[in-house]
Amino acid sequence: MSQNTPSSRSIHFAIVALFFAIGFAPAVRAQEGPPNAKSETVTVFAAASLKNVLDDAKNAMLSKSGAKFVASFAASSALAKQIEQGAPADLFISADTDWMDYLAGKNLIKPDTRTILATNSLVLIAPAASPVAIDLKAGADIAALLGEGRLAVADVKAVPAGKYAKAALENMKLWASLEGRLAQAENVRAALALVSRGEAPLGIVYGSDARSDSNVRIVAAFPADTHPPIVYPAAVTANARSPGAAASLLGFLTSSEGRALFVAQAFGPPD
Repeated sequence: MSQNTPSSRSIHFAIVALFFAIGFAPAVRAQEGPPNAKSETVTVFAAASLKNVLDDAKNAMLSKSGAKFVASFAASSALAKQIEQGAPADLFISADTDWMDYLAGKNLIKPDTRTILATNSLVLIAPAASPVAIDLKAGADIAALLGEGRLAVADVKAVPAGKYAKAALENMKLWASLEGRLAQAENVRAALALVSRGEAPLGIVYGSDARSDSNVRIVAAFPADTHPPIVYPAAVTANARSPGAAASLLGFLTSSEGRALFVAQAFGPPD
């Protein structure tokens, strides 16, 4: 006689249903709700001059909380254009307000997250072994120090470091004598490299960049009133894939621990 009665089949199906409920329901529930910010990897688009400090921040966050981020470094102008074209950035950090304003005007950042992370200075550099010296003031003859070489700068039309350099040279009545003697690079780190490798006798970079490379030395600093304030605004992008994690990273960078990392790399505090 068969044991497979209607009653036994009902009990069998009930047991199977209970097994699936116990065995698989937790896995489904684990995918519900907001993502854990610590488990997400944030993509940061950052000005080239921030590489050292963000490398330090990456190590600090990983050891402290396990949070991770990846960074793409380039000229602020290039990064802003990439974000405009749909590049997947969660956080943008510019080396000037112009390119942050550019994205803000296109509704591509979250305005309530915008903040200033740090400031910087502008300096004239030479290879470490170079004996050149100059009193950097209006009318100073930088051109004479170049000899047959060129002055390394970032692109003066678009890249923040280059725009600051042009403004300083114009205000000090030096632009006319140097405009035709420039070696323009795609970003400030590329300009630094030209001097570091001895391919240019002089260059204009940020103070933090100069202090990051032992192959160059600071010849003189440009007076702060000769160029617009050098500031680093940051904001979560409007199309961020991980906005919560990006906001957490921004919170770390503005914390006392984060500020200390900027100071250690020769950046100034936000005004």
